[in-house]
Amino acid sequence: MKILVTGKGGREHAIITALRESAPEATLYAYPGSDAIADLATRVEAKDLLDLIAFMQREQVDLCVAGEEAYLVKDRGLANLCAEVGIPCWGPIKEAAQLEASKAFAKNFLQRHNIPTAAFSVVHTKHEAQRAITKYPVVLKFDGLAAGKGVAVCPDEAAATEFLDEVFTKRSFGEGDLIVEECLTGPEISIFVSVCGDQYHILMPARDYKRIGDGDAGPNTGGMGAVASRQIISAELLAEIEEKMVKPTVAGLQKDGLNYRGFLYFGIMLTPTGPQMLEYNCRFGDPEAEAVLPMVRGDFAGYLFSAAKGELKPELVSFNEGWSICVILASAGYPASSRNGDVIAGLDSVNGSRVFHCGTRRGDSGFETNGGRVLAVVAQGDTREAAREKAYQSAGGIIFDGQQRRSDIGRMHFE
Repeated sequence: MKILVTGKGGREHAIITALRESAPEATLYAYPGSDAIADLATRVEAKDLLDLIAFMQREQVDLCVAGEEAYLVKDRGLANLCAEVGIPCWGPIKEAAQLEASKAFAKNFLQRHNIPTAAFSVVHTKHEAQRAITKYPVVLKFDGLAAGKGVAVCPDEAAATEFLDEVFTKRSFGEGDLIVEECLTGPEISIFVSVCGDQYHILMPARDYKRIGDGDAGPNTGGMGAVASRQIISAELLAEIEEKMVKPTVAGLQKDGLNYRGFLYFGIMLTPTGPQMLEYNCRFGDPEAEAVLPMVRGDFAGYLFSAAKGELKPELVSFNEGWSICVILASAGYPASSRNGDVIAGLDSVNGSRVFHCGTRRGDSGFETNGGRVLAVVAQGDTREAAREKAYQSAGGIIFDGQQRRSDIGRMHFE
């Protein structure tokens, strides 16, 4: 089997690792990939998506797996282009990927299909936003892809004004509207679901840590760590989420004529009055993928291949019991900026944990930093405490100048 994965970060490194372990004889490609991913898959050079499709046709690629979300909505859409030439793609068509690409689209979808979510309004200007904010704290969301950084929980007017300037004055995220949303409270949970038309398969739940500092202090990031386990929430709560959110979402996609094939992330807040939907992502979360995928057992490659062709086979995979903890090591200046070129030491000393490369490159002295989130250090254990201890022990042996990491991954929200 020949499989191509799109993307270049830690999530894609984890996906390709899972594919390699489940299908050792498969030929793997990555676009654009990274220097670390190149140890597992052949990197593909293509000037655009049409060029990438032509490569897959020439090489007779059997399956395309969408890792990074941007390709799903870029130009005519990765999955749409694959469908035109008959290449099975595990990732939704452009029209369905609007669930992530447009927060206004997603909120209207949730409202239309009676899925619990916070009250909201869509605004087009800074003045409209200021009028729409009636109390604090308030949640402000840029209506578009922003690499996990387009959401701000604003406790007061000063914080709101600063974010509104980012959106409407500086246009830091590009052109787009803004969602002004009621601020909900409670712990968050990430539910990952494989969706194939009217079929679905709920995967292992996870929880990520979005802010840069311990205790959820500081600005939002793309994610500073994650915990994955079937024990994160009760079977009763998972059943409630399935009934109130997963089933109506799958039915709503069908009703709206959106034939969805791919991973679908449900970002949920567990409020005092019950679970509420925060957002959809049309792919595996990052860094949750790095925590979940090492727990997968079975024929992961066959599972994705079958699902991409229209038949979901949950029996092909299973998940380890126990816990998985992911700790992100970030570069100096992140998330406002990132410093590249700092040499990374200690990678060879890691034992009993996995290291996925999020933003690195090979330099003259080995791997060096090349992005905001640099490495994901992941460990498993029978208990949360055991997994956490192993992950932090391994992370402690990796050194580079300016390194940032949280010390409360797997502890906060559990103690």
